[in-house]
Amino acid sequence: MRCREGNFILSGHNTPNRPARGYSTKAVSAILAGAIALSGASAAFADGTTVAAATSTTTPAVSTTVSGSAFNDVKSGFWAEKHIYKLASQGIVIGNNGKFRPSDSVTQQEAVLMALRFMKLHNLVDKETEVALPADFKVSNYYKGYVVLAFQQKLLDKTLEMAPNNLKTSWGERKATREWISEVLIRALGKNADALAAANEPTGFADDAKVSANKRGYINAAVDLGLANGLEGNRFDPQGAVTRAQLATFLSRAQAHNTLVYDNTVTGTVSELKDGKITIYDNGKSSSFTLSSNTAYFSSTSEIKGSLADIKPYTKVMVIGTNSSAAYVEVIDSKQQIENIQGSFAMITGNSKLFLKTSDGYPEYSIDASTSFVDVNGAKIEPSSIATDSLITLQRETYTSSRKVVSVQVTSGVINKNGTGSIKSIDLNGKSITFKNAAGVEETFKWSDTTIFRYQNAILAVAELKAGSAVKYTISNNLIQSVEVTEAVERTLQGTLYELSTSSILYKKSDGTKEVKLLGTAPVIVIPGIANPLASDLIADTVGGDNIRLTLNSNDQVTKIEVISRQIELYSSLTVVAYNAKNKLLTAIDSNNKAHLFTLDDKTKLAYEGSVPTLTTIGNMLTEGRKVAVSAIGQRTFSLEVVTKYEGTVLSINTTTQKIVIKTNEGQSITLPFPAAVDIMGRSNATIADVAVGSTVSAVLADNQEIISVLKVKSVQQVMVTFLDSASNRLNVKWAGGTSTIYTSSAVVLNNEAGQILKLSNFKVGDYVNLVAIGSSPVSLQLAKLTTGQVLSLDTTGGTLSVKDFAGATQSFLTGNNVRIIRAGSTSTSLGSLAVSDRVEMRKDADGSTVIHVLPTISRYFSRYESTTNQVVVKRDSINDENYRFLLASNAYIHQGDTTLSVQSLKENDNITVYFNNDVIIEIVKQ
Repeated sequence: MRCREGNFILSGHNTPNRPARGYSTKAVSAILAGAIALSGASAAFADGTTVAAATSTTTPAVSTTVSGSAFNDVKSGFWAEKHIYKLASQGIVIGNNGKFRPSDSVTQQEAVLMALRFMKLHNLVDKETEVALPADFKVSNYYKGYVVLAFQQKLLDKTLEMAPNNLKTSWGERKATREWISEVLIRALGKNADALAAANEPTGFADDAKVSANKRGYINAAVDLGLANGLEGNRFDPQGAVTRAQLATFLSRAQAHNTLVYDNTVTGTVSELKDGKITIYDNGKSSSFTLSSNTAYFSSTSEIKGSLADIKPYTKVMVIGTNSSAAYVEVIDSKQQIENIQGSFAMITGNSKLFLKTSDGYPEYSIDASTSFVDVNGAKIEPSSIATDSLITLQRETYTSSRKVVSVQVTSGVINKNGTGSIKSIDLNGKSITFKNAAGVEETFKWSDTTIFRYQNAILAVAELKAGSAVKYTISNNLIQSVEVTEAVERTLQGTLYELSTSSILYKKSDGTKEVKLLGTAPVIVIPGIANPLASDLIADTVGGDNIRLTLNSNDQVTKIEVISRQIELYSSLTVVAYNAKNKLLTAIDSNNKAHLFTLDDKTKLAYEGSVPTLTTIGNMLTEGRKVAVSAIGQRTFSLEVVTKYEGTVLSINTTTQKIVIKTNEGQSITLPFPAAVDIMGRSNATIADVAVGSTVSAVLADNQEIISVLKVKSVQQVMVTFLDSASNRLNVKWAGGTSTIYTSSAVVLNNEAGQILKLSNFKVGDYVNLVAIGSSPVSLQLAKLTTGQVLSLDTTGGTLSVKDFAGATQSFLTGNNVRIIRAGSTSTSLGSLAVSDRVEMRKDADGSTVIHVLPTISRYFSRYESTTNQVVVKRDSINDENYRFLLASNAYIHQGDTTLSVQSLKENDNITVYFNNDVIIEIVKQ
């Protein structure tokens, strides 16, 4: 008994494999699976003809043969792309007017012609001889000769095909079914005996009862050969139609089961690959082909289109082309057919012989003008520059009897040279520099303590060199003697900020000397902890200026000023003792009752509740007991703010002492009594018990600055938009904790995951939003990205999956172990609970985890579409089935294979698979 049960795996165009006979899983072709497109157009074949789907007297019109890689309806990444290009390049199938029409159905007479071309028998037809067939066996005139030949070659069974019950409709124009194609192609491979041996065994598919008895053996044989597989639900769909893309894939993969040599096809080893040409060596003969932008590159181990970079010398490939122009190149074996021989260099004589030095003598190796010579870094060298006794590695090809040396590399020897290029990287610990020389080859050398580095006659420290800078360099005895920067990308300097003007900066070096640098246009300023800092935020001082890093461009102008550290002292919570307005002296004590004296002046930055008061105004506030935040160097005050709140992170909560400790954003710890109130988004009557250690908070102080009037806790949660009114800037949201109405304002940031600023009109009902709030006040609304599509691949070990969205784009996702998969109300944290071909909706939750919602699906027969209610009606599954009417989303993806359809094109009794999101149809797959 045959068994088709087991785990479902998608093949070339996303249909599940089944274990073949013997209960073992085999890699199988996708050619007989997938959605089948209706054919009403003509079909073009390799003889340059177009066969119209008309009456049996139709004469094919002549069309122009199209290059295998020029089909504008076979998109890059299409599941059958590789096989279509291969057969088109071999002339087995071609396009018409630049199109291949991969989703068109194949008729029986067309399939016969394609099978004969696959068997290389089509030229046996005498087109000048009139062919007669029984009157009720209807075949278009063009195909009659091929059909007769098919009977003669036992590609067709005359008894079965001409049976009276098989002639009720035109035999030739009848769509080829999956079970019929199975028989034709098994016969084309000469495997009829295999089919007969398996004729009495069940197929193991769920719809085995629908398989014609005389086709069961052929289906079994096709599955066992890895040429056919089932559809979703462990079905074979024996009466389903076959498309051009499916048949092309079947024939392409079936070539592995015959020994025929196809026209324009050469298989061998790449002996040369340069100057836009590829040369193939096979059995003493070399064939050269020109490569162009139209050449298609593939590998025998992958269905994905590659590039010329994937083709390596001395690997085994198949090239298909005409007039010495390659249309298709496929890597058959990626292992390079070369061997490495290492030894000590002895000498070269006559430019044709190379000798190594061994304990047994001097073995001889043949070289010629094509042999390459490179140094330890791969840079080209002259053979005469190799010193005696240098260690070298010979690469010798193994695919011919001559075993020619193709390259010689010096692996150890003395190098003395001058070079130009650019700096690739610098290893300060290993004291080495990797250069990319003028030939584009990377080479690495070490420097010594005597190495000189300079730029524009100025001596540099090696740390000042930057990757990307153009350089000249000198190598002596394998060490870097000198490096001269000829064009710098940029360099950096460090020191203490001494003075700053609008055009220049004066800084003090580590050796105590001072240097002036001109400022470039609008230099970037970076100060940790300050968003969008200005030049006025920098602290220039003869004693306590900022420690800075300057970035200079190739014109030696400062383009960036970055504060590395500050000598300034920060006091986030001081208590005023007294303020002398006349002398502008402030006396205050810290939390340890240590006294501090500060001098204020006109340059001191002042702040109070977001405003900028004058020195006189703020002086009136500096009464005894007032809380202030001060930054200063010694007594000099740079900033002073009257404290109204503390922002930071909760360090501890002590329920015994009723104290909370907050580490401010400035790094100081503040201890305060428990707050009078706690404000958390979505929680009514919140208390200190709802606040967790580590929470980000804003502690708003009472007027006396001694207690917290309200502790606002930062929260981040993902919510769903349930109502939206852009005109009034209002939206309603819901989440697991409840519902809320949010009014957006200029204080609320609206953006997406990429940080792009949005408007409220960019949101819509049903969107997921990451809501960030301080207390009950929203701070930002971030629109979560939703990806809806079909799972193409899974890697449960690496925690990755790829999804093809409804626009046809494939996206890869890294979930790691932080994933939640929701299927039919149940939640799993294992990526293994997903299956290839699942339709999913994916998003990132507020905590960064990936949420994957598996969309529900049903398979039914289509009944009708009601445009007035925008509902799709399907045939009832049973007399008690009341779930047969479904709303259709406005952007629903309706398709057959990769061909997009309209809902109006669906016909009664079409077999469809439907996918839902929130009880609305978002995808319909026509089988």
